[in-house]
Amino acid sequence: MPDHTLPTRDQVSPDDTWDLSSLYADDAAWEKDLKRLEKAIPRYDHFRGHLAESVETLVACLRHDERVDRLAERLGTYAFLKTTEDQANDRYQAMMGRYHAIAVRASEAASFLRPEILAIPQKTIARFLEDRRLKPYRLLLTRLRRFKPHTLSKKEERLLAMQGEMAQVASKTFRQLSDADLKFGFVTDENGQKVELTNATFSQLLHSPKRRVRKTAFHQYYRQFVAHENTLASLLAGSIHRDVYYARARKHPSALAAALFPDQVPQSVYDNLIATVRGRLPAVYRYFDLRRRYLRLKEIHHYDTYVPLLADLDIERSWDQAVQLVMESLRPLGKDYCAVLRSGLEGRWCDRYPNVGKQSGAFSCGTYDGDPYILMNYKPKVLDDIFTLAHEAGHSMHSYYSAKKQPYLYYDYTIFVAEVASTFNEQLLSRYLLEQAEDDRERAYLINREIDSMRATIVRQTMFAEFEQRSHAMAEAGEPLTVESFKTLYRGLLEDYFGPDFTLDDELSLECFRIPHFYRAFYVYKYATGMSAAIALSRRVLEGGANELKDYLRFLQGGCSKDPLDLLKDAGVDMTRPEPIATALDHFENLVEQLEQLL
Repeated sequence: MPDHTLPTRDQVSPDDTWDLSSLYADDAAWEKDLKRLEKAIPRYDHFRGHLAESVETLVACLRHDERVDRLAERLGTYAFLKTTEDQANDRYQAMMGRYHAIAVRASEAASFLRPEILAIPQKTIARFLEDRRLKPYRLLLTRLRRFKPHTLSKKEERLLAMQGEMAQVASKTFRQLSDADLKFGFVTDENGQKVELTNATFSQLLHSPKRRVRKTAFHQYYRQFVAHENTLASLLAGSIHRDVYYARARKHPSALAAALFPDQVPQSVYDNLIATVRGRLPAVYRYFDLRRRYLRLKEIHHYDTYVPLLADLDIERSWDQAVQLVMESLRPLGKDYCAVLRSGLEGRWCDRYPNVGKQSGAFSCGTYDGDPYILMNYKPKVLDDIFTLAHEAGHSMHSYYSAKKQPYLYYDYTIFVAEVASTFNEQLLSRYLLEQAEDDRERAYLINREIDSMRATIVRQTMFAEFEQRSHAMAEAGEPLTVESFKTLYRGLLEDYFGPDFTLDDELSLECFRIPHFYRAFYVYKYATGMSAAIALSRRVLEGGANELKDYLRFLQGGCSKDPLDLLKDAGVDMTRPEPIATALDHFENLVEQLEQLL
């Protein structure tokens, strides 16, 4: 049922919505470009089978593909953003569906490009790359050619491509089971209201100040996972075996190596993360014990780790006040950065408030040809929403600078660096709020918030990363992946990461069966490395001068013009070494010490 306390979309003031005219003036202009995209598809047939014939043909084909891709990005972004305004609006859902159908046809028409380019003889492509007309595409082609040792024959590639739907069965089945079929019942919250227990409300209930509510929600939720543990273990094993199969088929030494290959990230980065976090776990144990003592508990359980130690600060800030607060905190980033961002936030980059049918949460959506839009569901009494605004503004400015300084082919930054700019801004906001705090309670609240954020992003995601590494290694060694082997592995990690004085409920060993990220393995480590890099870079900028700021702004302007590790190294952080992780964990330890003193 819609929430009738919220306005409908047509009741929202235009000043509080984003202005999508940087993409398209109206739907009619979008329709005109959609026809252009559709008409461009047949031209791919002129190039098919001819890419090795001459530089002229290869350049013409790459230019055509770039134009098609750029047009598709603009069309797809406009349609997507319109669907988020009111997800019940059939017109824009249909628009997105029509775009998607044509985009799939374009992708199919262009599918010959990669195998054909990889099939060009080495001497021929080397000669081609010396031609100045290919200069804009040299990096693109060089990166593509890296995949040649891991690309199979046309017949083999066709067989692998035909497995696409089948390869997603484990993930899709898990989603259906978790999101649709598992029913968790109802829990009475601290206000005496019956709340349906779902994947979404589970997290909310674990934040309840009433321990009875948290405990009931935890055990009631995991009861369903106990009842379906064999099915869930089989699905997770299927996903892991899929990863191992594709890695072996493409001649990678391991599934982890296959996942790290596209970004040219050495395994030492992954290993350094795990080793460094493991070496600093006593600070995490110390925080858990501080939490136990402050909550006056004899034993601390997992369901006691999410409730805030202090209630949310009773401060109301309007949108304009939130923008002003964010802008004051970001002053160290310089006049140009702040002027551009202020213009966007005070203008119409943002869709600001909730309305009936609007997509929940928040995101930044940057494109090459449009403004870097931000979806918010801002609530004036929720401090976290100001941090969310700073976070999404970081993404948007990353997109803004990269699009401004890089050609289309190299403006879109990779996931490995995506969280750096956003978390960097959160660090600056947290520091500014602490400097402005009026009393110890406010300082304690802000410090506790940052500790929990770091624990969730660095420590917890590193534990997940280690589980992914070790479970895949088990499969590669031929060890059985069963309910018991999964539970034994995960229980051992829980004991290591939560410490000897933490009370682990038996059901928590089943947590590995409910984490959606495990079905797209070797992704979560990027959250931990991204936050660590952001903390190290924010300290470098705050404690440095003009050169350190220039280094960071160049990073924001880099897009994907270099590999992610090189972009970060140029900014002043070498993620191939353990020091950035150690710097972040030094900060974590310092925060725990401060919180102990304040409480």
